Amino acid sequence: MDVSASPEQDQISRPNVSCQGAELTRIFAPDEMDNILKRRANEYKQHQLRRRTYGDLIIAPANSPLQYPVTGFKVAPLKKSLIPVLNLHYSQSCLQVSLSVDKGVLSVEDLLDGDQVEGQGQSHLTISSRNLTQLNNLLFRVTYTSTIYHIKTSDLVYFSFEDHKAIFPIIIRRPSVPVLYDPGKDINSQVTIITKTFLRYKELNVLIQSIRKFYPKIKIIVADDSLKPERVSGNNIEHYVMPPGQGWFSGRNLAVSQLTTKYFLWVDDDFVFLNETKIESFVKIMEAVPELDVLGGEVSGDQFYFILEYEEGDEQDGGCLKRIKGFHQPLADHTGCFLVDGVINYFLARTDAVRRVGFDPFLKRVGHTEFFIDGIGKLMVASCKGLSVGHQTHRAQYKYDLFRNQGKREEEEKLAHHFFKNYLNYIKY
Repeated sequence: MDVSASPEQDQISRPNVSCQGAELTRIFAPDEMDNILKRRANEYKQHQLRRRTYGDLIIAPANSPLQYPVTGFKVAPLKKSLIPVLNLHYSQSCLQVSLSVDKGVLSVEDLLDGDQVEGQGQSHLTISSRNLTQLNNLLFRVTYTSTIYHIKTSDLVYFSFEDHKAIFPIIIRRPSVPVLYDPGKDINSQVTIITKTFLRYKELNVLIQSIRKFYPKIKIIVADDSLKPERVSGNNIEHYVMPPGQGWFSGRNLAVSQLTTKYFLWVDDDFVFLNETKIESFVKIMEAVPELDVLGGEVSGDQFYFILEYEEGDEQDGGCLKRIKGFHQPLADHTGCFLVDGVINYFLARTDAVRRVGFDPFLKRVGHTEFFIDGIGKLMVASCKGLSVGHQTHRAQYKYDLFRNQGKREEEEKLAHHFFKNYLNYIKY
């Protein structure tokens, strides 16, 4: 178990990521390198296309007479929407403005005889008038309709008057249906405890007994890929037996897939609940800070947490990733809590947020940081002092250790997996 530095030492000044650590290209044989690079580059290009938006920096010109929504204008695909706040601030006769888009059509609602509008229902619209009030009245009624169905994309509007030009984005999003969890009346309807076990039934039973001492009714889900499964029974316990040796993250995925509560508490099968173990304290913080997705505690006094310094790769080279001890910022209004990228293996998490990231089943023997790597930019993570659980004394288990410990071959396979999946050239834990 890693030991973190003190909070005073943790908040360090961090320079840009240097590409050091394991050079992942060395994992592959030279004769297979070209083919792997081509496949990886193609997948990365598709990834870039899937997430592409018109999110480039747009600077409004100084003293422009054009008024327009700089950002934040959202429409549903294929649905007509009025463009807000379009206006011209200028005093002269013979006024003419134009608007054009790439992925839709523009119109002016409720046209009257004499209104000078060209390009109605097309991608380029021109509006003319000798009267500023009339022109702005027409601009007030300009609508946009996307012509391409996509659930998550953007368009750009080019808005011009004489030599004044402006560009602003339209965000095209299919509205999503909320997924809500009824919190019920107590902790038992808010949280499910989940764990993964393998050949450690003695430790698992100690854990369950300790949970039941403090939480006699809370649901416990156990994912089990032991070689010879034993019966795990008890009130409100769901025991899911997997094919043998499927691994750490496969078990987590199975357990998470069965959740019906808003939150789950992850515990290792060799933990033990203490008098200080208060699930309610986790929930209180998560409810107070709805932006949080994962909240880590401490195991036997160890509040281990880390940040992930990530430098994106370009189209030719993969990126660099480094795990370092530290935190981004203290969590406002919560003493002893810090915003981080990863936490110790004892945390409360929002079910829907973790399902969106998932646990990579490729990782069978060793995997923890890898979940938080996949969650960069998707999960808001914090760690808090005082949210405690105990750790059982280890006993020698030859068969368990044989499966648990990662050999050189498995380490190289994991690095090769990072190289392709995460588009990395360097990684350092």
